[in-house]
Amino acid sequence: MTSVRANQRASRHHTTRYTLVHQVRMPSKFQSGDTVMGRWPGSSLYYEVKVLSHDTDTQLYTVIYKDGTELELKESDIKSYASFRQISGRSRSRSRSPARRRSRSRSPARTSRRSSSRTSSRTTEGKIDKLKEVLEVRLTPVVLPTENNSNNQHEKEDTNEPNIESEQRSSGRYNLRRRKDGDPKQAEEMKKVDEDSTTLKTEELEFGGRIGTFGMLLFLPSVVLLLLLQVSIKDTGLLALPASFPSAEVLWDWQVFGLVIFWLFFQALLYMLPFGKVVDGMPLKTGKKLKYRVNGFHALLITGVFVGIAVQQEMDLTYIHTHFLQFYSSALIMSVLLSIYLYTRSRLLSEEERAPSGNSGYLFHDFFMGRELNPRIRNFDVKFFCEMRPGLIGWLVINFAMLLAEMKVQKLDFPSPAMLLVNIFQLLWVADGLWHEEKILTTMDIVHDGFGFMLAFGDLVWVPFTFTCQAHYLVNHPSELSKLFVAVIITIKGIGYYIFRKANSQKNNFRRNPSDPSHIHLKTISTATGKGLIVSGLWGFVRHPNYLGDLLMGLAWSLPCGFRHALPYFYLVYLVLLLIHRNSRDELQCRKKYGSAWDEYCKAVPYRIFPWIY
Repeated sequence: MTSVRANQRASRHHTTRYTLVHQVRMPSKFQSGDTVMGRWPGSSLYYEVKVLSHDTDTQLYTVIYKDGTELELKESDIKSYASFRQISGRSRSRSRSPARRRSRSRSPARTSRRSSSRTSSRTTEGKIDKLKEVLEVRLTPVVLPTENNSNNQHEKEDTNEPNIESEQRSSGRYNLRRRKDGDPKQAEEMKKVDEDSTTLKTEELEFGGRIGTFGMLLFLPSVVLLLLLQVSIKDTGLLALPASFPSAEVLWDWQVFGLVIFWLFFQALLYMLPFGKVVDGMPLKTGKKLKYRVNGFHALLITGVFVGIAVQQEMDLTYIHTHFLQFYSSALIMSVLLSIYLYTRSRLLSEEERAPSGNSGYLFHDFFMGRELNPRIRNFDVKFFCEMRPGLIGWLVINFAMLLAEMKVQKLDFPSPAMLLVNIFQLLWVADGLWHEEKILTTMDIVHDGFGFMLAFGDLVWVPFTFTCQAHYLVNHPSELSKLFVAVIITIKGIGYYIFRKANSQKNNFRRNPSDPSHIHLKTISTATGKGLIVSGLWGFVRHPNYLGDLLMGLAWSLPCGFRHALPYFYLVYLVLLLIHRNSRDELQCRKKYGSAWDEYCKAVPYRIFPWIY
């Protein structure tokens, strides 16, 4: 019996060895000059490439991408157009297959590992087991021939990438090589990695990692509470502090909590009404596009009608001003409860449904960042709803309540010019955002960030209770404005709005349809993924002109409050810090996504937000 098994093993070894040798000696499937679909190293994404040559010894194809990047790929990483369309069509219906779950999109310079599953210890007699090797995909730079230097500006590697060995750096041409067989312990570790590869692991922690996000959970609610207490003090001294911390009765009221719940359900009902159009979101990792109902502007108009009816029925909206702290506490509780619900349900998610930034395995970090990318209850998208509806429209209702409160406190027959400017400017900003609601589907919040405490608190608490700071301040601190100063403020607002809207519209339209004839005049830098980076117009002036426009509008919101106190400029200071931080996140994501093309873009457009400054 022992000799029979030995003969079987020898037979399997001989057969497998013959198979491998036979595969090596197979003729090339693709010829030089063929245009095919090549897999991007370390990911499951395929892009159009051109075959340059084939090495019969290594069985590797040298291909070139659209931006001039040359790689050496295995035959298994190349597909013809016809077969690629058939395979991609079938793969969408089988997105939960093991091979698809293991695929993971990475940057070109990051090492991607794959290991095979364990071979069965027992096999049915008469069947031949396949030999399973422990493999690792490595990106190994190869020296380019001297005659191919036309695209060297696209072939620079990111020297900050830690996963590429320094002695292997070259001008940027890569091949995919096997890892040599190591010792059994190393193979076992690779197998363990493969068993866990279905779990999307967040490797780069944002906002200071575990300690930073835990601190943010405590810091953010405290900042909002201190701001509200400070604004309500009539003393305009910068160092003036509240006499005492408010009692529980001042912070909590069940009637107010009920009104907050009613407001959320009312806005949710408006979201579900069959008004407006249904549009596609950006493609997910699986290639699927979610459907979104875009009717935020309709919700704003309907809400305005209800507010008008309430005023006509002599309902006292100044109740919002006198119970502002209680509204804040109720909104805070709702954001925490929503975050707990989202975190709990996210534990049952598949990899395709998880956000790339909120799955580190650390409780507070993931609770803060959000584990689920697009949480939905049937067709109700929770993140998209919270991003644009209850907080933004609630912001306007609070502003209007503060306008009525100013007239009541200051005993005015008509709102002050400063209060009118703040209300009108911010109304236009929100109305514009809801009118172009579809464009938010291309932003980082929707495409990249999970929905956790960060966005839930930001949408339901931070926006309506800090963005109303100017109107809240003017209730107890009237500001006199000259006609010239009013004209200056309106001019700043107009310039900021033009830059903000023009840049955002151009970016959104270019992302959705780069071949649109209206974009012919734009200068772009091509990337290996086939996409382009705009380097002309506003996007050639600074890298984030939409941020610059947003900051100018924020300045116009604060100026009507005068210069007697720093509190009205809290929003502007916050916005500067937020956009600088978001810029750093954008830069990191774009460098991973576009590689050397992003470095070239940064040279062409050196300033990030502020021209000649930053």
